[in-house]
Amino acid sequence: MSEVDHRRAPLVEGIRRFVERELTPFSTPGHKQGRGASDDLRHLLGAAALAADIPLGGGIDDSHFSGDTLRAAETLAAAAWGAERAFFLVNGSSAGNHAYLLATLRPGDEVIVARDLHKSLLVALILTGALPVYVAPRLHPTLNVGLGIAAEDVQIALERHPNAKLVTLVSPSYCGVSSDLLAISGIAHRHGIPCYVDEAWGPHLHFHPDLPPSAMQSGVDGAVISTHKTLASLTQAAILLTQGPLVDPARVATAVGMAQTTSPAATILASIDACRSQMARDGRGLLERTIALAMGARARLRAIPGLSVLDRDQLGLAGRGYDLTKLVIDVDGLGITGFAAERLLRDRFGVQPEMSDLVGVVCLITIGDTSRSIDRLVDAFARLAADRPGPWRKPGGARRRSSGVVLSAGAPAMSPRDAFFAPNRVVPLDQATGEIAAELVIPYPPGIPVLAPGDLITAETIEYLLDGAAHGMYISGPADASLSTIRIVAGNAPDDCR
Repeated sequence: MSEVDHRRAPLVEGIRRFVERELTPFSTPGHKQGRGASDDLRHLLGAAALAADIPLGGGIDDSHFSGDTLRAAETLAAAAWGAERAFFLVNGSSAGNHAYLLATLRPGDEVIVARDLHKSLLVALILTGALPVYVAPRLHPTLNVGLGIAAEDVQIALERHPNAKLVTLVSPSYCGVSSDLLAISGIAHRHGIPCYVDEAWGPHLHFHPDLPPSAMQSGVDGAVISTHKTLASLTQAAILLTQGPLVDPARVATAVGMAQTTSPAATILASIDACRSQMARDGRGLLERTIALAMGARARLRAIPGLSVLDRDQLGLAGRGYDLTKLVIDVDGLGITGFAAERLLRDRFGVQPEMSDLVGVVCLITIGDTSRSIDRLVDAFARLAADRPGPWRKPGGARRRSSGVVLSAGAPAMSPRDAFFAPNRVVPLDQATGEIAAELVIPYPPGIPVLAPGDLITAETIEYLLDGAAHGMYISGPADASLSTIRIVAGNAPDDCR
């Protein structure tokens, strides 16, 4: 096999050549390389960015994703992440989740699914008509953090459902916990079925040995990575990776074409290409510095009274089971919620966390960070703690964090597709115990459905949602964003459901 030249970035080079030709476009986009853009947009993005916003069709490739330039870039990406095929995505990892499940499942197929799945995987179940068999992540007994999907739980699920066609899970989690993908993919393969991983939060894992093994390194058949989340590509940039004989890559390619927009942004595609070149050449060194910055920040934050920062020793994770670049910072010991902490950090101290929940905040340390940005982060938390006079509570677990919601295992009361399309009615949320959900209810981030179509609504779930909403939790999915009411399946009692 010829040596791969990661210095090349075919899509970046193609856009540059197109701009240098100074063509007069009579094609989309309508701003015509910025000439028709408003002054506000031109000042915001700059002339160079607008000039690079060109159509893939009639520009460097064609709008049907079949051109040589895009294929060359995807081939380089497959080599960089250790896959056989790579498909660039401009709709984020959501498009990859939809495409892979459409390529591997048919209506009525059983699929073993981690219950801490992202919203987009749940939507894929509705699109395919597959029947989920949920496997719940195990929880830390005091910290309420999901510890990943246990391989033995996948084995048990497959023994009980021997006709399942796919195992799919999310790893790493929003809190940085990685499941044992090598063991889980091995179990799936012994049952003759593929394993698929939503690895949206782990595009960087492949490039440093101190991080959890990537999905491709672990023998997983398919994985989607969001290069925009922790690497240096534009928002919405992602890659679907495949390997092995259990899934037809031509069928995956067809499904990608169905899930993608027909008007792909060449700038997003080029940013994936540039990101790949950067990580393939310099990734280990960049991540070496990033991990050092994260470890230093973790130690300094822990020294601040009232704060606690998760790590793999605290969670009891062996080996490389935790992403060291994730800072999960509990502020419960300060007597405030994570929602309140995020507002204060942003509005008073100029620091923007990735997310917050009832217990704390999550901050991402990436290749874009410096010692200066880390100093500002630590200083902001120090000032936040200084504003709290104490006495501080012992950190950890006074409230339930988003990653530690009690999520049921086993088959739901109805399939997500049947429940979504069933006749429904609206009832007050506090009167919905024992009913079947007809809509999604998702604290966002992290995007894990607390209720999905087909789920039996429990008193504990209602209590969690009402408590979260009262403290500022952002809820996505339901028609009534206030959570005063919820849509339930009409005319069905749980005992009558499959």
